[in-house]
Amino acid sequence: MIYLDHAATTPVRPQVRAAMEPFLGERYGNASSAHALGRSARAALEEARERVARALGADRPEIVFTGGGTEADNLAVLGRWRAARSGVAVTAIEHSAVLEAAAQAAREGGAVTVLAVDENGLLDEGALREALEAPQSVVSVMWGNNEVGTVQDVSRIADLCREQGAVFHTDAVQAVGHVPVSVADAGCDLLAISAHKVGGPQGVGALFVRQGTELEPLIRGGGQESGLRAGTANVAGAVGMAVALEQATGELSTAPARLAGLRDRLEAILTECVPEIQVHGPRDSRLPHILSVGLDGVEPDLLLPALDLEGLAISSGSACHTGASTPSPVLLAMGIQRDTVIRFSLGWNTRDDDVETAASTFGRVVERVRAAGGVP
Repeated sequence: MIYLDHAATTPVRPQVRAAMEPFLGERYGNASSAHALGRSARAALEEARERVARALGADRPEIVFTGGGTEADNLAVLGRWRAARSGVAVTAIEHSAVLEAAAQAAREGGAVTVLAVDENGLLDEGALREALEAPQSVVSVMWGNNEVGTVQDVSRIADLCREQGAVFHTDAVQAVGHVPVSVADAGCDLLAISAHKVGGPQGVGALFVRQGTELEPLIRGGGQESGLRAGTANVAGAVGMAVALEQATGELSTAPARLAGLRDRLEAILTECVPEIQVHGPRDSRLPHILSVGLDGVEPDLLLPALDLEGLAISSGSACHTGASTPSPVLLAMGIQRDTVIRFSLGWNTRDDDVETAASTFGRVVERVRAAGGVP
């Protein structure tokens, strides 16, 4: 199988698996326990926190481990709204974790503003300025879009929010490890990441919380994570996340250019094989590993299984919406409607010949499905 669905999840890096192994075996202690096994686990957890913080340009106490990017986004948006009880502003192309958290704030009485984007998915700055005329508990703008790859000017957005006293959150789940992500340079107050997008394990994420930013915890219990996220610590996951993040950020001098080259090569071959294909997102402000394309006259429910049978693993838009019968909210917000939208996403173990084979396979299967009248 050729796996080009890294935006959904990535294979675990060998170094990550090796680092996690002791905490799935002999170092199994609960990090909240006072005995030797517990203290060993606690030391590993805090070392992982320090390493994640260093990779993001943060301080160790500003890192809160979560059960993934979705939980981190929820804690940022809903937790911040419950702490401040004013408005919430989000873009129309946020991940569902942000949009649903904002919707819950609205159900609890919050005033939610959905910010418009242009045809490339870039934030309408005028819409943001207008929203900031009213008090906002939190403004959430995704750093790099998970469906089309659009990269926002987060430092500019952070400046605008700071001028009006609004807390700024960015979902950097897709961006981290693919573009330089520094909370100091970005100026954000809250930032969400997820381990399994950069070669780490599934089920663990983190939220950067700038010191002084008040949040209401969503999960209550034993008071772990400085009272912001109760529950027994996932020590193995945190250790694996730290290693994966260090590996990914350590490759930033070479990996983005390599992946962008592969993405552009994939795009070129696809447009040769299927000339009517449309590429989504901006040309000069796009994540290096994501390519979203659309075409008409082919049903995705027929095309994707046929591609799967040919050994090509890709997604129809976001994996979070796979199986949904409604069009992608991201593309609708960008003014795009296609019968079929396909997202190719590359990763740390993608090879040159993977994109060559994937593109030619895609073209061949599209032709076959069309020739069969829509039946693969």
